[in-house]
Amino acid sequence: MSTIHYRKQKVGAVEVFYREAGPVDAPVLLLLHGFPTSSHMFRNLIPQLADRYRVIAPDLPGFGQTKAPPRGQFPYSFDALADTIVGFVDAIGLTRYALYIFDYGAPTGLRLAMKHPERVAAIISQNGNAYLDGFSDEWGSWQAYWRDPSEANREACRPSLAPDTIRNWQYGTGADPALLPPDGYELDIAYMARPGAEEIQLDLIQDYRTNVALYPDFQAYFRAHQPPLLAVWGKHDPAFIPAGAEAYKRDLPDAEVHLLDAGHFALETHHQEIAAYIRDFLARKMA
Repeated sequence: MSTIHYRKQKVGAVEVFYREAGPVDAPVLLLLHGFPTSSHMFRNLIPQLADRYRVIAPDLPGFGQTKAPPRGQFPYSFDALADTIVGFVDAIGLTRYALYIFDYGAPTGLRLAMKHPERVAAIISQNGNAYLDGFSDEWGSWQAYWRDPSEANREACRPSLAPDTIRNWQYGTGADPALLPPDGYELDIAYMARPGAEEIQLDLIQDYRTNVALYPDFQAYFRAHQPPLLAVWGKHDPAFIPAGAEAYKRDLPDAEVHLLDAGHFALETHHQEIAAYIRDFLARKMA
């Protein structure tokens, strides 16, 4: 089993924390986490891939162990998250990689792919949305905040950050409770309780509208560059429904889609199945 190393990389004013495992000369798999988690979500996946791939999983600014300037001194937007990851990739010398995109990691990673399409060998989307088809009907408070960034609408989004929401809605919906470890959601709840964390997350919720505005550009990137794509999707996700996985086939006819009997955080309960799909896919697409 490959040893996981825990490293830091300075990117401008941000100190990016990341996990790395696997041979330094192996094909690279860049793992981008989502909301409200961190690279900790990949703790079970990394060992299952690192024998064959150099696996790298950074924490985005505002998440996990990455150190970024406080709100007001750093723009907590998806453009800024993507710029940081572009700088991170450049700093550690990655020139070719497969992307694993999940939740917030999808709009972040797809910005990266549009900026440097020549670097992207393949994409694995695990509940990483890029189509309006993928939205459930449970986005009302966020969509209201996008339309009108009033203080009242901001406060209406705050329950999305509450411990019960993280534990029971984000992690618990559609997951077998006997298989769902508490480690992931309890760590995310602790991170959310840090001073200033909620306000940063509310800023990102408001900025999420920019991701939706970029969906046509993401789709144009797919059509133009035809990256090999694997969608492995927890079909009980309360936020991103299976139609979002199937929609990739409109622009990427050869996309491979697998729907799992899991929720949004499918890796918490189905990391072995996801690892098997990834190994098979990348063995064919990155050979």
